[in-house]
Amino acid sequence: MAIEHTKQIFEELPSRFNASNAAGWNTTIQFNISGAKGGDYVVDVKDGACEVKNGAADKASATITTSDDTWIGIVEGRVNPMTAFTLGQIKVTGNIADVMKLQNMLKA
Repeated sequence: MAIEHTKQIFEELPSRFNASNAAGWNTTIQFNISGAKGGDYVVDVKDGACEVKNGAADKASATITTSDDTWIGIVEGRVNPMTAFTLGQIKVTGNIADVMKLQNMLKA
């Protein structure tokens, strides 16, 4: 199934989160996704639970900025995230280790 909007990705994220590996880990990651299919989303991880909200975080440990096409491509497996990062198509500010840990906490 093709992803129509980044909102779908973030709505499904909590169900794809592997809580058993996240005990004691607390972070907030801001996603700013431009384009008609984009939006601003906050991913909060607290003691093994993952919650997603629309909007901006008061304080985020990391911020990911990219376009809707790039983000959907990464999630669908058409775009390599490291290549997108190297080419400047995705930008990460703040604690990149939290971003990598979040990626590892998601079930395929």
